[in-house]
Amino acid sequence: MSRIGRQPITVPAGVTVAIEPELVTVNGPKGELSERISRDMTVQQVDDQLHVSRPTDRGEHRALHGLTRTLVANMIQGVTDGFEKRLEIQGVGYRAQLRGTDLEIALGYSHPVSVKAPDGIEFEVPQPTRITVRGASKQQVGEIAAFIRKQRKPEPYKGKGIRYEGEYVARKVGKRA
Repeated sequence: MSRIGRQPITVPAGVTVAIEPELVTVNGPKGELSERISRDMTVQQVDDQLHVSRPTDRGEHRALHGLTRTLVANMIQGVTDGFEKRLEIQGVGYRAQLRGTDLEIALGYSHPVSVKAPDGIEFEVPQPTRITVRGASKQQVGEIAAFIRKQRKPEPYKGKGIRYEGEYVARKVGKRA
């Protein structure tokens, strides 16, 4: 008894999908992504739509069904539009600049922090206090953005550090006389 997902994934023009057992590969204008999927899930392409189905309604199959559908949809979005995360730097003397394709950040340490751009990731610094991380893989963009933020997390007293754009940092009062 196979359950087909209610929301098929539409494959835009210019994107090719190769489906093998336990592997889905998506190729598009922004690159190529591949993801291993559970052997219980089946992915079928019908015309310009992908259907993900599960064997039963058990809890683990329902969870894998949603995960697989989302991973494939994110791959298709990544090779067509791409993903990006924006970071803000706050603090006196804290700034970022590009050195070739790599990112160099001054964060109040005795040395600048250098972040190498892995394959498929590009950095942009529109202002010295703003960083944009772009790429086709949602997971890789999120990991690199989290790694950059980890170099100097926002602290609660003065709010200095690296934060995601629009992130709220709870402030503390500090010492009182």
